[in-house]
Amino acid sequence: MLEHLTVESFKAKVFDYTANQEWKFEGDKPCLIDFYADWCQPCKMVAPILEELQAEYQGKINIYKINTEEQQELAGVFGIQSIPSLLFVPMDAQPQMAMGALPKETFTKAIADVLKVTK
Repeated sequence: MLEHLTVESFKAKVFDYTANQEWKFEGDKPCLIDFYADWCQPCKMVAPILEELQAEYQGKINIYKINTEEQQELAGVFGIQSIPSLLFVPMDAQPQMAMGALPKETFTKAIADVLKVTK
């Protein structure tokens, strides 16, 4: 099961945007964050892929989910306009956003290229 982030857990595990103006990753391994909503069909298509990736990359990356309906502050901080929006967060570089229901191969490539993690 993927962990759902709230404002507080996001600040502790990803980025404390109230304390830092510049990006400063708080995590101990790269992560992928899925901004979604329960009513979103493309989000439902992505969910099982993310579960598979969580198992395949166990211990190498963290995969989080943020419900944009419940966590409107976080959606606002990242200017989320469409869902699903996926934020790839490497250890020591700027995060990169991707939009839409991506196929598994695209996730795998982005995890390798952006997060610098392989299976």
